[in-house]
Amino acid sequence: MFAVENYPSNGFACPISVLSTEEAEGFAEHFMELKQTQPDIVDQALGTNCHLLFPNLCEIAQRPAVLDAVEHVIGPNILLWSAGFFIKYPQTKSFVSWHQDSTYWGLEPPDIVTAWVAFTPSNLKNGCMQVVPGSHLRGQLQHQDTFADNNMLSRGQEIAVNVENEDVESIVLEPGQMSLHHVRIFHGSKANHTDAPRIGFAIRFIPTHVRQNGGRTHALLVRGKDEYNHFDRPRLPQEELGEAEWKMHQQSLERINEVVLKDAARASKVKGHQMINKENKEIAS
Repeated sequence: MFAVENYPSNGFACPISVLSTEEAEGFAEHFMELKQTQPDIVDQALGTNCHLLFPNLCEIAQRPAVLDAVEHVIGPNILLWSAGFFIKYPQTKSFVSWHQDSTYWGLEPPDIVTAWVAFTPSNLKNGCMQVVPGSHLRGQLQHQDTFADNNMLSRGQEIAVNVENEDVESIVLEPGQMSLHHVRIFHGSKANHTDAPRIGFAIRFIPTHVRQNGGRTHALLVRGKDEYNHFDRPRLPQEELGEAEWKMHQQSLERINEVVLKDAARASKVKGHQMINKENKEIAS
């Protein structure tokens, strides 16, 4: 157990129960069915800002069990800035290099937390997230872009630190459990060597005083008050994968791509409709 009370020093907390096992497994089954029934759009639909396409995901992100834990670490005035799936399919080489989320997001100050909700078990065998406790206190470190084919990150960015010399903790979660991690903590994950998918839903929360550099992106007020107005409000999804939902989704990705892909050496490699990622690549974790 890594208590929320120790988040300021550790930079992470887990496990936190937010869904029942049955509910989490039901979500996993539903979204894996999409891969079978709508294979042409599944990676796009389950990528960044998928909460704007699925009402049930938007609802999960606003549950008291989630927001109570988030409020404990960033305060009572909370914006949902982004959300997306991290899916490692069975027996694949997909991995996440060691990195800090804050490297390209353009958000200041770095008072940002990711809530990572497990829809399936997440463990060492299937490539659970690993972190270096306390590393968020070292500030922003230099990264290099690799654009490695099996790297799930937008640029294949990798931190300029030899993590083999660090103490590492594995974030092991059961379906329905959540972890929290700071935007600057060193983290990564290995490949899934099992015969079942590893499915996580990552939700990025920021306090309302945080600013977006390089553009004006969307963020949803999910708790408290916003006296700063640094972000535009997205339209909430009314139906799953509806026409209006896709339009809102595309608008949000266009704006965020302008920020996160700015000055990327190979930005043309990344398709805008998939949000700074190939296949199921995401903006972190």
